[in-house]
Amino acid sequence: MDNRLGDMEMFLTVAREGSFASAARALRLTPSAISRAMARLEARLGVQLIRRTTRALTLTHEGERYRDRVSGLLADIDAIERGIGEERIEARGPLRVNASVPFGVHCLLPILPRFLDAHPGITLELELTDAVVDLVEERADIAIRIGPLRDSTLRARKIGHSRMVVVASPDYLAKHGEPQVPADLDRHRCLRFTFRRSIDSWPFRVGGRIVQRPVEGGFFGNSGEVVRQMAAAGGGIARLGSFHVAADLRAGRLVELLHPFHPGDGEDVHILYAGGPRPAPRVSAFLDFVRDHVSLE
Repeated sequence: MDNRLGDMEMFLTVAREGSFASAARALRLTPSAISRAMARLEARLGVQLIRRTTRALTLTHEGERYRDRVSGLLADIDAIERGIGEERIEARGPLRVNASVPFGVHCLLPILPRFLDAHPGITLELELTDAVVDLVEERADIAIRIGPLRDSTLRARKIGHSRMVVVASPDYLAKHGEPQVPADLDRHRCLRFTFRRSIDSWPFRVGGRIVQRPVEGGFFGNSGEVVRQMAAAGGGIARLGSFHVAADLRAGRLVELLHPFHPGDGEDVHILYAGGPRPAPRVSAFLDFVRDHVSLE
């Protein structure tokens, strides 16, 4: 097997130590192994590098030139490997993150300045979309998914769980009244999603069992954020993840409805990434940061 770097390192050791025997001791090899490597090197280069006598070992003119050139080359290789090693320790480089619009707006954007302050070597690219993207095709490093996970070769970490809540604005309720039981939704405008048109019912616990209540309404939104803003504007009643509307509930922009009939359901939130059990430092840094700073309600 061609081991040119190994032969170069042996040659530099011979040149430094001044003999095959000393070089062999330094490299924990036999003198014959050193001798064979030097003969192989000289045969490949077609020149004599080492002048051998019974009393001493010296470099030829070509040997001195080769020593100087190889010393610089191996120093460059060492610097490259040392730099890669430093990158393994220090999180740096480009990081592409894909997340849903609600999670990105309400959970990521408020904390990302702290992440960038803590990791100045990372260049972060954030894409918010409610479409499920392929990490490989989109060249994304990380994706955050809400709800059931598809079968995938990606690795996943669970961030948390967010219960679902039914909400409406005080203005809407002042005009249309507050539903007291799930059946009252029949006379209300319920806000639904274009990407979930087949799901036209909401679950409720009624009489000790879970029932699916059909809902109607003249508005469809293509993202949770669109539906949230429509609800906050007084456009109707929505069913959303609690993390999505937590700030609105605290501020009084939205009010939770039908709480006694809550079925206890919710959505798990996962952070997905490609690769093995030891992701790149920039990916690990983001995974750990989200784990420590995102609190779902």
